[in-house]
Amino acid sequence: MKRYLGILVALVMTVSMLAGCGSSSESDSTSAKSETGESGAAVSASDIKIGVIYIGDENEGYSESHMTGIDTMAENLGISEDQIIEKTNIPEDESCYDAAVDLADQGCDIVFATSFGHEDYLIQAAEEFPDVQFCHATGYQAASSGLDNFHNYFDNIYEARYVSGVVAGMKLQSMIEEGTITAEQAKVGYVGAYPYAEVISGFTSFYLGVKSIVSEATMEVRYTNSWADSSLEAETATALISDGCVLISQHADTTGAPTACQSAGVPCVGYNVDMTSVAPDCALTSPTNNWGVYYTETVQAVLDGQAIDVDWAKGFADDAVRLTDLGSACAEGTQDAVDKAIAAISDGSLHVFDTTTFTVDGKSLEDQIAAGGDYEKYADYVSDGYYHESELASAPSFDIIIDGITAVE
Repeated sequence: MKRYLGILVALVMTVSMLAGCGSSSESDSTSAKSETGESGAAVSASDIKIGVIYIGDENEGYSESHMTGIDTMAENLGISEDQIIEKTNIPEDESCYDAAVDLADQGCDIVFATSFGHEDYLIQAAEEFPDVQFCHATGYQAASSGLDNFHNYFDNIYEARYVSGVVAGMKLQSMIEEGTITAEQAKVGYVGAYPYAEVISGFTSFYLGVKSIVSEATMEVRYTNSWADSSLEAETATALISDGCVLISQHADTTGAPTACQSAGVPCVGYNVDMTSVAPDCALTSPTNNWGVYYTETVQAVLDGQAIDVDWAKGFADDAVRLTDLGSACAEGTQDAVDKAIAAISDGSLHVFDTTTFTVDGKSLEDQIAAGGDYEKYADYVSDGYYHESELASAPSFDIIIDGITAVE
């Protein structure tokens, strides 16, 4: 998921608590996600035109997951293929504006863009085409844009990452019990794309899932500074293994890391797609996005002439995030642990960023916030004993390096 979510919470909070996303806070409502733009005229299913702008194509996991979501929406709503115009491999530059304008000129009623760097260009197009709805994944500016036809969306992928961490923790525990490693050797490696909130939120939730099973576990993160570079991801995974990591996970969009893990005989957790095709002996599972939920809801709103949420984010409770099937390398009892974790997240009895489960520089996050300084900016996100990720706005905002994680840029 793309997208320069390294824009700091502090930066966005300077916009006087506007409900933007990424690292922003809410504006005048309790939750930005409860707000909607103005409704418009209804459109018939046979007449609607839909445009989609992808950062990659079907060969890259993140974009492929969005393509699958668009296909699901079309099937759910009876939209034909010729009513959908898709533009692939659109970089995060003026090309996005050109693509958005072209889609609007071709008569699209709604345009989706999927990468963080697309946002400014999509806003520019939205200003010029007020009768077209524009929806942007992973961004944060919809609530503060002043545009009724511009919207942000994401999903609670951190929930699925946490549960994939449970899967990894179960594997580590079985390795400890078998004598393959000691508890002190339960070091996990993580191939991260960029040091942005989206990635930090993801690897933190994964680590917390691991720690819920193996409390002694530690994690080393290395960044590739690329969303999709198979060779570099493989090299990074190999370097982590050489540094003593006994299990690898990732927030990167290719099969590079799992391929390296298969060669080294190291268990791994992927992202977006089932990695058993490239790591049949090592792949445990992959957290994945079910974008069809959002695309179906949003296109249905256009068909009905209803308003679209300014910010949208849903998780396991709405089937918006999932895990791929467990691989043969998983430990005994893993499926039961997965089912229990998903049920607890869905009913609200388990909060991924429960502040009693981690410390920051040896202190609780609440104590760090109370002390002021750099952590004071998180005050509006923490209440009732947990950090409210993707609740004040849709995109991830958790960008804190907690104890037990070492991040190498």
